[in-house]
Amino acid sequence: MTENEKPDPTAESGEKLSETRFSRTRKKRDMPGGLWLKCENCGQMIYRKELEEKARVCPACEFHFTLPGRERIALLIDEGTWHEYFTEIRALDRLEFNDQVPYLDKVRRAEARTGQTEALLCGTGAIQGREVVLAVLDFSFMGGSMGEVVGEKIALACELAAKFGRPLVIFTSSGGARMHEGVLSLMQMAKTCAALSDLGDRGGFSVCVMTHPTTGGVTASFASVCDVTLAEPGALIGFAGPRVIASTIKQELPAGFQRAEFLLEKGQIDRIVRRSEMKSMLARLLDYTKGTKIPAQKKR
Repeated sequence: MTENEKPDPTAESGEKLSETRFSRTRKKRDMPGGLWLKCENCGQMIYRKELEEKARVCPACEFHFTLPGRERIALLIDEGTWHEYFTEIRALDRLEFNDQVPYLDKVRRAEARTGQTEALLCGTGAIQGREVVLAVLDFSFMGGSMGEVVGEKIALACELAAKFGRPLVIFTSSGGARMHEGVLSLMQMAKTCAALSDLGDRGGFSVCVMTHPTTGGVTASFASVCDVTLAEPGALIGFAGPRVIASTIKQELPAGFQRAEFLLEKGQIDRIVRRSEMKSMLARLLDYTKGTKIPAQKKR
């Protein structure tokens, strides 16, 4: 550097600014993904761990996210009482269905991803000391779709409830019948309704809890024919989706159409129950069926 040359004061600061930007970029790249998600109801960004601690209920608007099957069981069933049945029943590809990927390949992928053999988890357990038969549809397994295995498990759950003399509790979360099995999946609608009717004729009691979303052939069959029908707040419940209906009838649908609150108003369901209150509500319903004396609530 000559006497006439002066040091550039921006050079050092520019280098520091560049390093700062690189450091910020590197930190962003190093940050693991999936830590945050947006509530599909209110748009609020939620820390995933906080959501899981709240049983997947939005802390801002109380929207009830779809709950995986095994999380549902852990939340509902008394610890140490769960015993799963019928895990050996597996799907068959009777139609040799191939939609770019063979049907059985899709099933095997779902098995590997979820660690279970089908969309329906079925077993026995206790809810606050009341013994029940429980069937839970898991949306994470091929959208909780109903094929031969799901239909068979519902029928077997009804037989199990009759055999043990226990109430049957069903939780639904489904996109409907499994198209990969064609008319065989649609046959399960009649089969499951007949099984529940037989359970009722034998003096059994059944409760269905519709959760987000419950649609298609599941809504049009066993989800709607139990003795008592409950739903979680904000759950989408219907046969065809609202967009399909709106485009078909060329009319604007009412506000809240096909949501649990809309169905309660129209008499389609009996009650809406928050997830945090579901266990105690089911226990109370089960007591009613046996004529158990309910302790009187203290007057305020």
